[in-house]
Amino acid sequence: MCKTYNMIGSLATLKSHLEANNIHDFKSLKEVIGFQSSYPTFRQQLISTHEKLIEQEKNILNTDLQQLNITIEAQKQQVEQRLISEIDKLKQQLSFLTNDRSINLFQKLTKNFRQWNCKRQLRYKEQNFDIEVIKSINELVDIRQVKNERYQFITSQFNVAVEESSQAALSEIERKKSVIDSLNNFIYGAFGEQKVVKTLEVLSDEYFLINDFDVSFSPAIYNRQENDYIKSIQIDHLLVAPSGIFLIETKNWSEKSLENLSLRSPIQQIKRTNFVLFKLLNNEISNFSLRLDKHHWGDKKISIKNLIVLTNTKPKEEFQYVKILTLNELLSYINYFKPIFSSMETRRIAEFLLEINDQKTIETNNKY
Repeated sequence: MCKTYNMIGSLATLKSHLEANNIHDFKSLKEVIGFQSSYPTFRQQLISTHEKLIEQEKNILNTDLQQLNITIEAQKQQVEQRLISEIDKLKQQLSFLTNDRSINLFQKLTKNFRQWNCKRQLRYKEQNFDIEVIKSINELVDIRQVKNERYQFITSQFNVAVEESSQAALSEIERKKSVIDSLNNFIYGAFGEQKVVKTLEVLSDEYFLINDFDVSFSPAIYNRQENDYIKSIQIDHLLVAPSGIFLIETKNWSEKSLENLSLRSPIQQIKRTNFVLFKLLNNEISNFSLRLDKHHWGDKKISIKNLIVLTNTKPKEEFQYVKILTLNELLSYINYFKPIFSSMETRRIAEFLLEINDQKTIETNNKY
């Protein structure tokens, strides 16, 4: 199986944008596309979930209200019985004091004080009987009122209750849908690049696939023929094979996109990358690092082939500098070329390019 390195570029960009928008739900491109295509279904499922939640809440409230009525009545009876018992006890004490025949002055004074206090307590409890009962159940009555108001609201305005319940969740998935829709170009790009990767992965382990090969140069590399200062290069896929290197730019374009004049041609991008890679790979420094097997005619040249793979449709025209292929044509084209490097040489070339890719920025003074 082909050895593969790096996340595909469009997928890395898509992931970065999603994370920047605080979206962490999706573990794969398939999940993103699935969410996008099934959004109406997800939205309706969310509403259905909240309908069930509101129905459950209504049933729970109904049960709670019944239990509260029982608890309030029991609490009320318990307090009433306690107060009646306390009043009866005070009346008994007052009757006992009234019938008491005290002789000396101190005993009479004590009895009179106790009678006065007993009457005061009895009067207070009788006058505040209902207040004490109400006070004892106030908290439960308040709870019942809140629950009853909620129950009546759900019963009379069920759809409004569902709308309020689901509002935050609906707003969030609508936000996610809006963000994902704005990233359609990266989604389509990642989908196409992923198809290419899966196609190339069936190649043997003598092949090395570097996705999103992206390098900058300081100072820029000058292409005299094009009068172009190249500060950076980026290519979707770089396949290091025993037969050479394949620069692969993937486009998941429709026929309409192919005719869109505002879309930049990928040919110029591939030409610039080819020029830079040729300079990086075919010079004294790289020859020393790569240690390619010597040929009696001289140093080997590392050939670089330019490919544009269109995963949807491709133009009828042929173009200079690049080969335009469909996904189905890709493997047969790569396998057409005979090996010119040994397994060890292929590995060294791949490791050299991986090292360059890992550096991200290359100091080019007097090197290339």
